[in-house]
Amino acid sequence: MQVIILAAGMGNRLGELTQNKTKCMVEVNGRPLINRSLDVLAKLKIERIVLVVGYQAAGLKNYLGDTYNGVPIAYVENSIYEDTNNIYSLYLAKKYLEQDDSLLVESDLIFDEGIIKAALSFPEKDNVVVVDKYQSWMDGTVVELNKKNEITKFISKEDFDFSNKDNCYKTVNIYRFSKEFSKKHYVPFLEAYCKSVGHNEYYENVLKVLAFLSNQKLNAVILDGNAKWYEIDDKQDLHNAETLFSENVKSYQQRFGGYWRFPQLKDFCYLVNPYFPPKRMVREYQAYFENLLHDYPSTGHVQEILASKMFDCSRENIIVGNGAAELINCLMSSFGDKIIGVITPTFYEYIARIPKSRLKTFAVKNKDFSYSVDDLKKFSRNVDVLLLINPDNPSGNFIPKEDVLCFLDYLKNENKTLILDESFVDFSSENDKNSLINQDILDKFKNLVIVKSISKSYGVPGVRLGVMASSNVEKIKEVKSKLSIWNINSFGEFFLQIFGKYEKKYKNACVAISQERDNFFSELSKISFLRPIYSQANYFLCEVSEITATELTNIMMKKFNILLKDCTGKLAFDDKNYIRIAVRDRKDNNFLIQCLREVK
Repeated sequence: MQVIILAAGMGNRLGELTQNKTKCMVEVNGRPLINRSLDVLAKLKIERIVLVVGYQAAGLKNYLGDTYNGVPIAYVENSIYEDTNNIYSLYLAKKYLEQDDSLLVESDLIFDEGIIKAALSFPEKDNVVVVDKYQSWMDGTVVELNKKNEITKFISKEDFDFSNKDNCYKTVNIYRFSKEFSKKHYVPFLEAYCKSVGHNEYYENVLKVLAFLSNQKLNAVILDGNAKWYEIDDKQDLHNAETLFSENVKSYQQRFGGYWRFPQLKDFCYLVNPYFPPKRMVREYQAYFENLLHDYPSTGHVQEILASKMFDCSRENIIVGNGAAELINCLMSSFGDKIIGVITPTFYEYIARIPKSRLKTFAVKNKDFSYSVDDLKKFSRNVDVLLLINPDNPSGNFIPKEDVLCFLDYLKNENKTLILDESFVDFSSENDKNSLINQDILDKFKNLVIVKSISKSYGVPGVRLGVMASSNVEKIKEVKSKLSIWNINSFGEFFLQIFGKYEKKYKNACVAISQERDNFFSELSKISFLRPIYSQANYFLCEVSEITATELTNIMMKKFNILLKDCTGKLAFDDKNYIRIAVRDRKDNNFLIQCLREVK
């Protein structure tokens, strides 16, 4: 068995990274792509490496030499690489194809060893194409399969119908051809195709013709979703690949989202309602997708009307933001030189938006990071504004509604303001009944400013929605003046428009997650190295023993593709080890529990 690697291309889309070297010399997390590939291949009884080179060929040849880990390297040079495509590079290596069974691999791939082992697991005479279920980040040739997992059709990216994506598989650009297949079928068709169509084509086109004309079977190796691979064509691909193949969970956490690019990932870090929106609501979005994509959204005036209807308050008392984060940024800069008090540990976005000269933090030191209204009164003595996240993030500490109202009375008499973040209140024991977004309450307490993320509890972080409510009209106007005319896109506005149809399902979804939370807490409590702290939100702060929080989160990512929030280094945790775990649905939660048991 030999391996043929196509490495002649220029890699122009990687810009300055390939200015003086070929694409396969670009480093992923400090190691060149070609080394990563050859490290895997040289361990698998490969008798020869055939490298088709072109752009910056001399540099690559000098770097690798004539052998790699004891495996001899043969070079084939494509001198007209600027004017040809990979079909010609493979055509130049045709004599090698006819000499031995071959693995064909493209040089811009990064992949797990298990993928190659899967390709080699078939009988020697079988011809194999490695494929993966089509995902949003993929581009290029796709295939259709029959019930025997044999390829029946190759589809170019120009002819691909996205509505059929669930029935299609993306070629990984790793193939295994028998010597007999190459000699009798592939090479003759390759030569004929090059002569009749030209050299600026793709070698998959030959397979497309063979699948249509030949009775020679091409077997698909279907990856299970956990096998890691990435094709690196540009800088975005490189960044994604570095995240996917990182040994450190921080590579994921620093992205703060965009995890649709990593479909194998189980995200227990970011806090989203798994029971909402319902499928019917999603289908309604799909029905109007083109309209929403092509049309401008309304300005804030219309969105305020929609939000006031959703939360049953006056339009003059509510603002819609591009997520709560936009409103937090505008709000915290609106208090001039007033001193703002923040209880820690907490959601860092607030602290990041307050100048240090105006920030006063109150670290909660008990083991559960719990506090009461009496504590809040003490915290508020030397500040003008106090922030209360209720339930708190990450501790899950919850102050009952009646206690918050009593505290508001106290602050009103003291001429102080309360910023109340209710992003998780709908998950509390009485759900939305604990919310203070109520016209009578707003009218009574002009010293109250409420911030609420719609992304989290309503399960739509992708549409970026949040609201701010207050009867302090001057504060509302000041924050609104900092917003752009079109801060909400059409998809966000559409959510506000149609939510009323699904309000009952939303309330049921909040009940479902609060019930699942209690079950999940019970199971987490049985893990010997975790001490979960009970929460009224959709997450648990857990103290970690026996190993560090960083070690645990890295193990969970590397071994199980599970993302947990590592709280190491956050304010008020000192040197103790804590992680935060989101509550998902029963199936996912049980999977996490099973994986935690395996770690033990």
